[in-house]
Amino acid sequence: MSTRETNRKAKEEMKDEIKEALTKAELVVVTNYRGLNVQKINDLRGQLRNEECQFRVTKNTMNRWACREAGYEELEELFEGPTAIAYAEGDPVAAAKIFNDFIKENEAFVIKGGMLSGMMVNPERIKELGEIPSREVLLSKVVGGVQAPISGLAGALSGTLRQLVGTIDAVRQQKESA
Repeated sequence: MSTRETNRKAKEEMKDEIKEALTKAELVVVTNYRGLNVQKINDLRGQLRNEECQFRVTKNTMNRWACREAGYEELEELFEGPTAIAYAEGDPVAAAKIFNDFIKENEAFVIKGGMLSGMMVNPERIKELGEIPSREVLLSKVVGGVQAPISGLAGALSGTLRQLVGTIDAVRQQKESA
């Protein structure tokens, strides 16, 4: 196999990997990483990895090619300049939170846009997504909302039972004194 054929095969495999990541991802975030050093990019990668999110720097031509094949042509226009792309298969809110926190510490880092559940989103929507409370917080609010009426009912019933016991005790005392 010639070097040219080997390179072409490697490019084809890379394109297929990107296409697969695009189609599996719940959230895709396209970023401009200009002004960041390797250490900061690696720190971001590590944080995202904990949330089932890949962060890759690949050639824009390769990304456009994969987007076209995956049916996400709208994303193609975002691949200009130094571009990195994140693919979140896990909780999209958790990944968006990481990006929001990272941007606060690294003003040079810019989100260009992305996709959420296969639909184009602008950078503001990704930021809003990152401001949603975590799954654990939302679940605890739901449990608290369900538990509050039950606690209120238990309090009301115990008050009624105390009154009933007091009334029975008063009747008993009245009968004993009679």
